[in-house]
Amino acid sequence: QVQLVESGGGLVQAGGSLRLSCAASGSISSINAMGWYRQAPGKQRDLVAVITSGGAPNYADSVKGRFTISGDNAKNTVSLQMTSLKPEDTAVYYCYARRFYNPYWGQGTQVTVSS
Repeated sequence: QVQLVESGGGLVQAGGSLRLSCAASGSISSINAMGWYRQAPGKQRDLVAVITSGGAPNYADSVKGRFTISGDNAKNTVSLQMTSLKPEDTAVYYCYARRFYNPYWGQGTQVTVSS
């Protein structure tokens, strides 16, 4: 099992910035991807950004140029720096990890962007 603990999030005005962090623990060997998804009320959970072992980051089109994902393999952490936030970025953000072919999720952290 992999446990994911998120930190960060909160309320920010449009145009502002926030940083999310996630730490993995447990059976962390062979984690081959970590990243972030988000789910707005009444909508499905969508990819925000993911980084794979040895690969380039992958971003949703809606956040390209505004969000930056970074990972620290030694600390088993992943962070998401969010800038130029928009009201449509409001959602619960979930940390994601993949170990072999199995997905793991954090509990989620609320990000609210006011206009």
